[in-house]
Amino acid sequence: MGQSVKHIDTAQVAPAERNGFWADCIDRLFHGLKSDTYGDGTFDGRMSTVRAGDVVLTRLEGDRHRVTRSAAQVRQSEIGYLKIVAPYVGCAGVEQKGREAWVTPDQWSIYDTTDSYAVSCPVRVEHLVVMVPKDPLVQRGLSLDPLMARRLGGSGGVARMALETMRTAYRELPGMSEAAAQGVGDAITQFVHLSMLDLAGIGTAVTQREALRERIKQHVAAHLADPALTVDKVALALNCSRRQLYNAFAEEPDGVAGYILNRRLQACRNTFDDRAHGHRSITDIALSFGFQNMAHFSRVFRAHLGVAPSDYRRAAGLAA
Repeated sequence: MGQSVKHIDTAQVAPAERNGFWADCIDRLFHGLKSDTYGDGTFDGRMSTVRAGDVVLTRLEGDRHRVTRSAAQVRQSEIGYLKIVAPYVGCAGVEQKGREAWVTPDQWSIYDTTDSYAVSCPVRVEHLVVMVPKDPLVQRGLSLDPLMARRLGGSGGVARMALETMRTAYRELPGMSEAAAQGVGDAITQFVHLSMLDLAGIGTAVTQREALRERIKQHVAAHLADPALTVDKVALALNCSRRQLYNAFAEEPDGVAGYILNRRLQACRNTFDDRAHGHRSITDIALSFGFQNMAHFSRVFRAHLGVAPSDYRRAAGLAA
């Protein structure tokens, strides 16, 4: 089952009620915001929201408007996010920490929901808004305050890759399983972290290798069912060399091929554990995650987990 998408549309209410309806929706969805429409009498807007684990992605389309978060609203919130605005159409001005950054399509800016801020959209817009939990990034030791309300992505590099990842994630999440969506959320968080490192002037060859490693992992997750998924096919799909792939995975104990095998085995194991798949045979499950030779599958499953697939499934209380 794919991820559920929540839709909000001002067309749901009468024209005279739309400004208030939009303001209430913005306040609830983004955990405490004041919204106004520059004094305009009518407003047309819609939002669609989907989750990638703890990361929340919303595509917003609407007439001109602006949002503010006061110190009092910050104190009332229990959840800390870093929030990204990335226009598809139009522009947005982000104010925080005494700075103001204006972003247009193919750019993005990030701000901290645990501090006061304002975002202005003086023309009709289409935005991707992404909320990434703040704590995991704080725990990585990066000083965030100097990086808020800055412009990213326009010059390419890892910030552009981050933007492409977020946009692709929004499109593809409705068809993803819960486990895959969680992995995508982790990848978004990692790309945001790499972008922050780059913006802070800490971007190095190491940062670029980490970015490539995340792209490899995303590609593998999306193509586990392909029995022909190999190191060469990954390199071709990502337009890089085998050497670049191996360098990106230099810190991974099993390399790219080992990572692909481990992900396939983990996917099989998770499916064996899921009673919703209790009617499926071991062969069916193994084939669905790219294994072609059942003798090979049984051998590597036993080597990694110390038990045959049939015994593992029997221990889980499911039929073989």
